[in-house]
Amino acid sequence: RGATDIRDLHVEVDVVHEGHGSGLFQRGETQVLNVSTLDMLRMEQMLDTISIEETKRFMHHYNFPPFATGETGFMRGPKRREIGHGALAEKALLPVIPPIEDFPYAFRLVSEVLMSNGSSSMASVCGSSLSLMDAGVPIHAPVAGIAMGLIAHDGGYITLTDILGAEDALGDMDFKVAGTEDMITALQLDMKIEGLPSEVLGQAMHQAKDARMTILGAMKDVLPEPRPELAENAPKIEAIQIPKDRIGEVIGPKGKVIRELEEETGATIEIEDDGIVRVGAPDTAAMLAAKERILAIGFPPEAEIGENYEGEVVNITTFGAFVNILPGRDGLLHISKMGGGKRVDKVEDVLSLGDKVQVTVREIDDRGKVSLELAEGVELDVPESTGGGGGGGRGDRGGRGGRDGGRGGDRGGRDRGSRSRSGGGGRDGGGGRGDRGGRDGGRGRDGGRGRDGGGGRDGGKGGGERKPSRTVVSFEDEFESGN
Repeated sequence: RGATDIRDLHVEVDVVHEGHGSGLFQRGETQVLNVSTLDMLRMEQMLDTISIEETKRFMHHYNFPPFATGETGFMRGPKRREIGHGALAEKALLPVIPPIEDFPYAFRLVSEVLMSNGSSSMASVCGSSLSLMDAGVPIHAPVAGIAMGLIAHDGGYITLTDILGAEDALGDMDFKVAGTEDMITALQLDMKIEGLPSEVLGQAMHQAKDARMTILGAMKDVLPEPRPELAENAPKIEAIQIPKDRIGEVIGPKGKVIRELEEETGATIEIEDDGIVRVGAPDTAAMLAAKERILAIGFPPEAEIGENYEGEVVNITTFGAFVNILPGRDGLLHISKMGGGKRVDKVEDVLSLGDKVQVTVREIDDRGKVSLELAEGVELDVPESTGGGGGGGRGDRGGRGGRDGGRGGDRGGRDRGSRSRSGGGGRDGGGGRGDRGGRDGGRGRDGGRGRDGGGGRDGGKGGGERKPSRTVVSFEDEFESGN
């Protein structure tokens, strides 16, 4: 190889079909497979550091197993070198990641080094770009990386392009450069000598740009730009903005509305305090269905006075029923408007949750509260037990003897006598209590309160004189006697 030559390149995409995107990049004896997956922002990484950043939605992880260099060993967690290489590749890709406003996703990239002989970290940058474009992530531009080396001897310098393992170990510099066609996105310089002339470093950067253009050309031959649509198995996520004062309507009491939306559409919904709502679903149809319903709640159509609507009863109270007439718009059908002139004792007697009813908008107050009434020609089935036309009551209880004289008349000075049951009349007074000893001419009680012979109710219970089992003393008798 010449000092500026690049080893043979091999590029593939869509290697792992179960992932949302995948890319295989090989340069000489260095090969990296990168797989990307996407999800809702709730899956972003939580950071527990001294940094002001609390979350990270773009994650890149780099794995370097022992078999990549033909060795055996334990497959434990990542070591310091792997964490550093993963962070370098992540930093190289970060400038081209679309902003959260345009692409409300959290995504994770994993670079698996399958074999390594020089600069697997820069191969991870190339594989990650391919993987993101294969997943349909609208990155601003693909990113490629290359590792530059240096041989210094007796004041002379030779810059090497695409160093392999031996050139890295025996050389004097490991200079990693990553970027797009128009800019550099990441640099990392390791030196083994005490100083480096600026013109030598400049020459290395020019050579790195030429190599980067060559690699980007090979990548574009396979996948020139991000796919126009996300992978079929990737979640479909979209962000919408609703007024802040409508957030509560979307959530509902104790989360009732948002839970119903998620259950009925199969979507996942996230709501921010600023009114941004993110909707994610396994497919586009479910996402659009949830989005449409959220927009209807956030921007409800206005009801018009006098218009008829078919609504669903969504809540029942003691004073009426709330009827949903439009998405996000309920109105009150008062209990007094349900009977059509008949008395309704309980709303549950005529309406139940989920019932469909034709209503007319009667009034809309200054606060937007909607009052409803039954549409013309609509009658609810009012059972007789609720009062019907107001004349029912408890039926005909009959008279109470001759009560035409009121409760006045001659009460006989409240002298009830001995209250023996031998005198007085029965209960034959028109279904009431009969003649109770002078009750037909008022309520005179001077004739005793007896139940003579054929008393009872129309003579059914009587017969003979019955003596009380004990002496009954009236409160009035005691009061009048002064005891």
